[in-house]
Amino acid sequence: MRDLFSMVIRLAEADSNIAHILRNHFVFVERFAQRPNSDQQAFWQHKVAEGAIFGLANAERAKAQTGDDSVTRLAPKNGGYLLNGVKFYSTGSLYSDFIIVRAKDQDERQVTVIIPTEREGITLVDDWDAAGQRLTGTGTTRFEDVRVEAAEVILDAEGTAYNLPYASTLPQLFLTAINAGILYAVLRDAKALIRQRSKKAFYHAPAELPREDPLLLKIIGDISAHAFASQSVVLAAADAQDAILAARENGEPAREVAHEGSLQAVKAKILVDALTLQAATSLFDVGGASSTQRSHNLDRHWRNARTVSAHNPGHYKALAIGNLELNDAPLPSVGFF
Repeated sequence: MRDLFSMVIRLAEADSNIAHILRNHFVFVERFAQRPNSDQQAFWQHKVAEGAIFGLANAERAKAQTGDDSVTRLAPKNGGYLLNGVKFYSTGSLYSDFIIVRAKDQDERQVTVIIPTEREGITLVDDWDAAGQRLTGTGTTRFEDVRVEAAEVILDAEGTAYNLPYASTLPQLFLTAINAGILYAVLRDAKALIRQRSKKAFYHAPAELPREDPLLLKIIGDISAHAFASQSVVLAAADAQDAILAARENGEPAREVAHEGSLQAVKAKILVDALTLQAATSLFDVGGASSTQRSHNLDRHWRNARTVSAHNPGHYKALAIGNLELNDAPLPSVGFF
């Protein structure tokens, strides 16, 4: 996990959209394809090894986005099923070979459907219009009488995939790693802004050369330290995820270690989100008014970081940490933890 999240940070530094597009793919691999225990999962692992990308269509606008009370339905038909429903926040699906869909069957049981994105009846709509992360393809997906084979359906079971304790920690930490990468991108662009200036922007600046201006040097130093701190806490939380995997592989009780992994990811999110948004604002302090020109597109860092951090608001996380610290109340084990 440390290797994976180190890569995610570097990838997000280059382009936070690309890192975000691959988030659901890597989570799918961990949940269903990393250690296959059936022919079905072995098939998906083989597809991943060949280079196939898996996207997700989970959340629905018709309900609170904190659980799995899906409106999307899977109904039996001629030895297989028909899938019908509408999903939003289908991150990465526009670029994917397979799509992961959460639905309910005729018995109101929660299921996961994994099907090719090009199958008849699937419509991927590029209607994502958020302020940031505009290229992630996080739009609407419609399913109209989509044929699904029995081998493409996974019924939720206790102790697997979505029903593991703190099953959502991994995708949440992935988002935090993206913001850590954005922070490094801010550092890169802040340094470039100063280096390209040959004279001070204001007559009352304390140095003739911007790269020797102590105020600007301090801003760069702060951003650099914040980038290091953000990367460090993400990788520490990634180590906790490795500990969870090790416990499960050894057949040991993993709930306590999973709770610790969730706690570290929650703390990392609160810290990294704040530092990244602060740095994205400080970027304009080193560049001045000219740096706000649309042609530079430097505001993308703040917009992207703000969009990523809004996926699971930090104030709810801080509340849960406070309740744990003061009242020994464990973190919620479902939803965005």
